[in-house]
Amino acid sequence: MNVLQKISSLKTGILLIIILGFSNPTWAQTNEEHVFTIKKIYDLALTNQLSYKWLGHLSEKIGGRIAGSPQSLAAIEFTHQVLDTLGTDTVWNQQCTVNYWFRGAPEEVKIINNSLIGTKTLKSLALGGSGASPEIGLSGDLIELKSLDEAKNMGTKLKGKIVYFSRPFDPTQFRTFGAYGGAVDQRVFGPNTVAKLGAKACIIRSMTGRLDDFPHTGVTIWEAGVKPIPAVAISTNDAEFLSKLTQQTQVQLYIKTSCEDRGPKTSYSVIGEIKGSEKPNEIILVGGHLDSWDVGGGAHDDGAGCVHSMEVFHLLKNLNYKPRRTLRCVLFMNEENGLAGGTTYAKVSRVNNEFHFAAIESDAGGFTPLGFSYDGDTSILKNYTGYFSNWNDLLSPYGIEFAKGGSGADIGPLKEQKGILFGLTPDSQRYFDFHHTENDRIQGVHPRELALGSAALTSLVYLLDRIP
Repeated sequence: MNVLQKISSLKTGILLIIILGFSNPTWAQTNEEHVFTIKKIYDLALTNQLSYKWLGHLSEKIGGRIAGSPQSLAAIEFTHQVLDTLGTDTVWNQQCTVNYWFRGAPEEVKIINNSLIGTKTLKSLALGGSGASPEIGLSGDLIELKSLDEAKNMGTKLKGKIVYFSRPFDPTQFRTFGAYGGAVDQRVFGPNTVAKLGAKACIIRSMTGRLDDFPHTGVTIWEAGVKPIPAVAISTNDAEFLSKLTQQTQVQLYIKTSCEDRGPKTSYSVIGEIKGSEKPNEIILVGGHLDSWDVGGGAHDDGAGCVHSMEVFHLLKNLNYKPRRTLRCVLFMNEENGLAGGTTYAKVSRVNNEFHFAAIESDAGGFTPLGFSYDGDTSILKNYTGYFSNWNDLLSPYGIEFAKGGSGADIGPLKEQKGILFGLTPDSQRYFDFHHTENDRIQGVHPRELALGSAALTSLVYLLDRIP
């Protein structure tokens, strides 16, 4: 770089600082400090991260961590030990009661006695909360439907049948969470809907836009008094095959599941805290959920969110940063099939008369972070629009933007405290390739992308803490 280039670069830097300062006058004297601190955060995250190592232990050595399982208890112990090394003032386990659903023996789904193809085994996973079939399995005629309304209109015609919900993701949805939201009612409410109409079993097309051989599990919800029937997801490749077959001939299926509801179990969310030096009664929470489904390793969902959150404490410790507000890392238990950790945390917080100035959740995977969505009481958010604009300027060099939207299921109950809620928004295009599958392992997580997520979270925690 020649002298003229250096002068030009210097002028540009000065101009940037001036612009950033005047975009929010209350921060005019500190924006330069913010620029340099955020750069330090990213540099450290990209050169000295521990999160990928932690994620390897969670996803591969411990594995699937459904609430109530021995694996979930191992995850509690491991993360408690890690948090205790990260400069926390205290670490504790917060008790909650979860319902332990157990998959049992591998499920079986087969096309049987078909005039065109004979017998074919379909790749399948029982849905969380699925009931068990008879020990010898069950068989029945298949009826393919596209919606819950279509099922309700069929009424008692579904009695004794196996119902197949086959509505795919909408590929025109740029944000894949929108496509997921447009299809997932089949999984969550479909089995209960058809069970009330007398169906003997239910299968669904897996919740992903990708055509592959990995079936996707996930929670299904049963009304009180409705006996769970076998409820199973099949892979999208098999779903495509099955839909084409039903257009040509009547299809019979054989289904065998051995799922079991093992009832309430004592479990724990893990909490690490650093007490604030100036405003200790104002809490900034960063967290994810420690449980996962029982298949795969729960790497993206939500091991990534947990190690993101722990890495925040690691980075701040290495920067020798002394927070003004109290910081909490909360690893919630039972997000996948009950929300016991999140609801218990909010209840205890209410009893203790706590105030969460802000809460941030990472539960959308370990891909490249694109920004944060924010939520909160309208009367509160209007006070922070200037800060959001300023933060867009500060973080745009790292690809981070702020936009109105949702936050996270575990921190949602804290909205009543009238703080600000945030959700990390990574690139979602590949997220549902892994979501709730055997394939959700550390091999699908890039270390650099994971580190960038930790840096984004740490930067937001820092900026929130610096608000006067």
